[in-house]
Amino acid sequence: MAKPDDRSDNVEKLQRNVQNTIRNLREAEEYLSEHADELSPEEKRAIRVKNEHRRESIEGMRREIKDEAAHRRRSGRGE
Repeated sequence: MAKPDDRSDNVEKLQRNVQNTIRNLREAEEYLSEHADELSPEEKRAIRVKNEHRRESIEGMRREIKDEAAHRRRSGRGE
């Protein structure tokens, strides 16, 4: 039997994921800035591409947070 959809802590999980992703993005930017002269062009590009993916993920998670918050309001669980 399938488990019921428990969305009660989705917002909190998403917010934590956003914070972690932002931290990873900043750390990668700092690393790139501090070690740019030691990195190959391919390594620099890989870091930049990964950070762009992180930015896209952050945007998507923020949209999900809004959706989840709206779901909470509609379902009367405005926590």
